[in-house]
Amino acid sequence: MLFSILLLLAPAHAADTVTERHEMVPMRDGARLSTYLYGPQGNGPWPVLYEQRYANLRGDAQRKRYSALAAHGYVVAAQNFRGTHESEGVYQGYRALGWGKLQDGYDTVEWLAKQPWSTGKIGTFGGSQAGYAQNFLAVTQPPHLVAQYIIDGGLSLFHLGYRLGGVTRIERFKEGMLGDARDPAEGRRHLEDQIAHPNYDAWWQQEDCTLHFPKMNVPTFTIASWFDFMSRGSIDTYIGRHNHGGPNARDKQWLLIGPWLHGGQKSNPKVAEMQFPPNAGFDMDTHMIQWFDFHLKGKPTGVDRAPKVRYYTMGENQWHDAADWPPAMKPVSYYLSADKTLATAKPGAPKSSSEFIADPANPAPSPGRGEPTARDGRAFEAHKDVRVFTSDPLTAPLEWTGLVQAELFVSSDAPDTDVIVRVSDVYPDGRSILLLDAPRRAKYRDSFEKPSLLEKGKVHRIAFDLGYISQVFASGHRIRIAVSSTMSDYFEPNPNTGETPTYEKPKNTRIAHNHVHHEAAHASRILAPVRAK
Repeated sequence: MLFSILLLLAPAHAADTVTERHEMVPMRDGARLSTYLYGPQGNGPWPVLYEQRYANLRGDAQRKRYSALAAHGYVVAAQNFRGTHESEGVYQGYRALGWGKLQDGYDTVEWLAKQPWSTGKIGTFGGSQAGYAQNFLAVTQPPHLVAQYIIDGGLSLFHLGYRLGGVTRIERFKEGMLGDARDPAEGRRHLEDQIAHPNYDAWWQQEDCTLHFPKMNVPTFTIASWFDFMSRGSIDTYIGRHNHGGPNARDKQWLLIGPWLHGGQKSNPKVAEMQFPPNAGFDMDTHMIQWFDFHLKGKPTGVDRAPKVRYYTMGENQWHDAADWPPAMKPVSYYLSADKTLATAKPGAPKSSSEFIADPANPAPSPGRGEPTARDGRAFEAHKDVRVFTSDPLTAPLEWTGLVQAELFVSSDAPDTDVIVRVSDVYPDGRSILLLDAPRRAKYRDSFEKPSLLEKGKVHRIAFDLGYISQVFASGHRIRIAVSSTMSDYFEPNPNTGETPTYEKPKNTRIAHNHVHHEAAHASRILAPVRAK
C-alpha cells in the first residue's frame, strides 16, 4: 500500500519526500483508533516507530518532527488513545492500554507488523503520557515489539500522576481530560471515577505498572530530567526493568539523566532561571534514530556499547558514567533545628518545635501549575506559613547523588493536613534555587491503602521520598529545607478535614495548626546521599 498524501512539512535535508495518511486502526472490540502514518515514498518495507498520546497530534511542530523521523527510513505511527480526538470508543485514560480486557497498544503493534509496508519490527517512543503508555504496552508483550525509547515517563498514576504523595491534582488534569476527550462528559466521568477511589485500591492497580516488571521484556533507553516531578518514574522504570524485567530486558536497559524540564527536546541548556553550559544539551532525536537503527535495522551504531547509566551532576556541570543507578554514596542526616538551621548534629532539646499554619484560603504561592523547580524560591519561603531551615555556608563543595528522603515528626490540631518539603541551593547572592519538592498527605503517612487520621496533639512520624538528585553544592553556598502545608497552585490545598475530596473545590475547609518537631525524641531530618571524601 502506498502512502498517498504528500507531506509538505518534510525536513529540508530529507533525501525523499515524506508522505502522510490517516488510518482508523481496528481494536479487538471493534473500536477504531485514529492513527496518522508518516513514511518515505514507495512500498517499503520499513520498520515502524509508534507513539500513543491522548493530546492532540496535529500541531505543525509535531507533524514536522514525525516527518523528520520518518525521513530516516521509518514509518512513524502517531495514535490517539481511544475516546480522544478522532479515536472511537469510550475515553478511559490509560486503562485500555495495558493488561485488561482491552489492549489497544498490543492490537496496534500487531496491526502495524502485518501491513505490507512494514518489516514487522516495531519500536515505540515518546515522552510524558507517551512514556507512561510504553510501560503499559510493554506489560502486554506484543510479539513484534522490539525496543522502546521512553522520555520522562511514569509507572503509577496514583503515586506519580493524578496524585502525588496522596495529594489530589484535579485542577492540573481537568482541562486536559475535558479538552482531549472526544466527549467531555467522558473526561468528567473519568475524573469522578478517580475521586470515587480516594485510596490506592484494585481500581488504581489497573494503572500501576510497577506491579508488572517481570513482564517487561524489551531493550529500553530511558531519559529522565532533573527538573521534572516525574523523574522518579523514569528512573524507577530503569531500576525496575533492570532488576526485575524479563530475560530480554535485564541487561538491556540504559538510563540518561540530565538537567532538563519535563517533556520536549533536551538540547536547550537553559532551564527556567538556570543557565547550564552547552555540554548539558543532548541531541535526543539523533540518538533515538541511532537506537532504533541498531535494534530495528541491525546497524552497528554503537548504542549497545554505551555506559548503562549517564547522569549530569549539577553545580559541577559534568557528565558521569555508571554501571548502575544509584551510585554508592554515604547516607548523611541533616537535622532541622530550633534556630532555623540545618546541621548534621542531632538536636538534644527535650522539647522543641516550629509551628506552621495550613490555611487553604491563604496558601503559600507557587504560581501556575508548571514546574516550580530551577527557580528562585524566596517569594515562597517568605510566606508567613513556611518554615525555613538553612545550613551554614559550605567550606568545601558537597555532592548529593541519589535518593533524598525526609523523616519529619509532625503534630496537628486537625485530622488531616499536608506536609510539603522543598530542597534548595542558596547562592551567596541570596538566590534560593529550588531543586526538589514533594508532598505527603498526612493520613497516608503509613499506608496509601488504609489511611488513618491524625490524633490531635500527638506527634506522628511522616517519612517519604523527595526524589532523586545529583547536585554539587559549591563552596560558599548553603543548603535550605523549606517545610509547609501548602504550595498552590502546584499542589491543591488540603481542606484539613479528613474528608474525601470531590471533583469540585471543597466548600468545607478549616485551618490546621501544625508543628514540625526538632527535639531529641523527635528529630526531624533530611537523609541525603553524600559522596564520601
